Amino acid sequence: MPGHIRYQQDPLVASVTLVYPERFNAMSRAMWSELRTVAQAIQRHDTVRCVLLSGEGAHFCAGGDISEYTSFRFEEASLRDFHEQDVWGALSALLACDVPIVAQIAGNCMGAGVEIASCCDIRLAAASAQFGAPIARLGFPMAPREAALVGREVGLVTARQMLLEAAVLGAPDMLQRGFLSRVVADDELAAQAQATVQRIIRLAPQAARLNKQTLRALNPSPALLDQGQIATNTTASGDPLQPLLVNAYAYADSAEQREGITAFLAKRPPVF
Repeated sequence: MPGHIRYQQDPLVASVTLVYPERFNAMSRAMWSELRTVAQAIQRHDTVRCVLLSGEGAHFCAGGDISEYTSFRFEEASLRDFHEQDVWGALSALLACDVPIVAQIAGNCMGAGVEIASCCDIRLAAASAQFGAPIARLGFPMAPREAALVGREVGLVTARQMLLEAAVLGAPDMLQRGFLSRVVADDELAAQAQATVQRIIRLAPQAARLNKQTLRALNPSPALLDQGQIATNTTASGDPLQPLLVNAYAYADSAEQREGITAFLAKRPPVF
């Protein structure tokens, strides 16, 4: 069965689950679109007080579904569309959601998983969880908006390690670096996440939404640059991402990206 987003809701809690267990819940293009739709629906729902976001089974999210990449990553327009519409559409919808989001992180949290977790308000991880964005092994960079978001949430020192040396970091390390709210024993993760959700739903829901709005206003990010400003005016906003976005996907047909993706699919080491 292809990957999908499972959305369950009772009057107060929305449960959002990334479901693609045979690929460690890697995100397909369809899953990005579904995640955006779900986040927007939650934002419109007046009674929901908390979102619990998790991955099916033993992992949170291992990244993107690389098996799809040859169909769109080697052409600039389709690559731009993937990142600016599919991926950023979902991430920006999560960031714009006024309902508190709790991330329940087990196993692999890589690439797209780190990006999704970066949109959550409270992040709980199992002690054995691992974090990284080793996409340099695939021959391509992190898209500018996504890199700005991850850099803000994990910290620039950690982002540099993840992106420049493909470092994979453990949950205790990510707790110390300030990315995680709590680290718990693997067999206690689900119960602790549920306990956190229960604490949140007992509090004033309007106050929670207003707090999220205030925190967003106090912590602006260049990653939140409006989609419509790309490519036409590189100076109007004064945003440092603006010039980058104009040619951000010109590497689409590069030999490095082709080699990285081809090598991964062939299950061999890349040669750069």
